[in-house]
Amino acid sequence: MVKLTDEIKAEFAKMRIFPFATASKDGTPNVIPIGMCYLQEDDETIWVVDNFFNKTLKNLQENPQASIYVWGPDIQGCYQIKGDTEIVTNGPDYDKMYTMVKAKGKMFPARSLVLMKINDVFECKGGPDAGRKLL
Repeated sequence: MVKLTDEIKAEFAKMRIFPFATASKDGTPNVIPIGMCYLQEDDETIWVVDNFFNKTLKNLQENPQASIYVWGPDIQGCYQIKGDTEIVTNGPDYDKMYTMVKAKGKMFPARSLVLMKINDVFECKGGPDAGRKLL
């Protein structure tokens, strides 16, 4: 697993909506906007909350690899983060996530927690370093 640097963590903290990309077993891509995405204290795990996943959940069940990127008007760099996921529907991590989500609003079902263990981070802004592995 890979730990994010302080620079990338600072940029991650500025994000409000994260593009979350998955692919089915046959490689059909899917990308959705995620508002509930949290870097954990170990700096190598991201929690993604499943409130309304449909194709995304099916994809993760078939193919546990996912990717998000960190970029926007207030972000200095552009980072593509890739990792392996695990779907959690009970236990201490799920309970903690459920409590956090319900505190934001009862309309959020908090159906499952997707734990994403970071494997790689790549440069995703244009130029000669585009696609370069950073971590």
